[in-house]
Amino acid sequence: MKSMSLPGGGQHPDDMLKFSVVIQAGGKSSRMGQDKALLPFRGTTMLEYILRQIEGLGEETLIITNTPQAYQPFGLPLFGDVIPDWGALGGLYSAIYHASHPYCLVLACDMPFINRPFLEHLVSLAPKHDAVVPRLGAGRFIEPFRAVYSKTCLQPIRAAIEAGHRKVISFFEQVDVRFVERVEIEPFDPQCRTFFNVNTPGDLAQAERMAADIPKDG
Repeated sequence: MKSMSLPGGGQHPDDMLKFSVVIQAGGKSSRMGQDKALLPFRGTTMLEYILRQIEGLGEETLIITNTPQAYQPFGLPLFGDVIPDWGALGGLYSAIYHASHPYCLVLACDMPFINRPFLEHLVSLAPKHDAVVPRLGAGRFIEPFRAVYSKTCLQPIRAAIEAGHRKVISFFEQVDVRFVERVEIEPFDPQCRTFFNVNTPGDLAQAERMAADIPKDG
């Protein structure tokens, strides 16, 4: 498959991979003390800020949440966990399960800085692999919630859950994962800002400072 075009490119839309965008939301953070997706950010909510940036990306946008009443105002399809109380791995299973298309781009609700050319690059790699996952360094620097997954991951994830595993990466050895290394990420995002994660009030304040040079509609 041809690479997806960056801004200014001329690839025909019919040549692009059709995929779902799934946002993981609705969880309570022990360090933040409330649902991070609904935090006030740049005059709106964290989730709305993300949604504005991904508008038109993918064929559909879904939200995975176990508190659907809080997300109804966003007007998007809402789905709960298929396998309750299984943490991040269960959430990932639900995201892939509910996606209408063979591939889905999974995004965390607490990573507010979207880099569309980079996400398009991830999607362009997807047809040859089961998963395309950024990796900023060895081991723990894998970013599974800024990644693309195929429906072929469902059975291996289910098997990992049935075996009692909870780590998100516990099924990676059973599928073909294309890791996107830092040297490949930096041409799109030299500071790797797209991976900044808001976990605490201090992180939220830092994100506001980082976003100060970004137009509110961008």
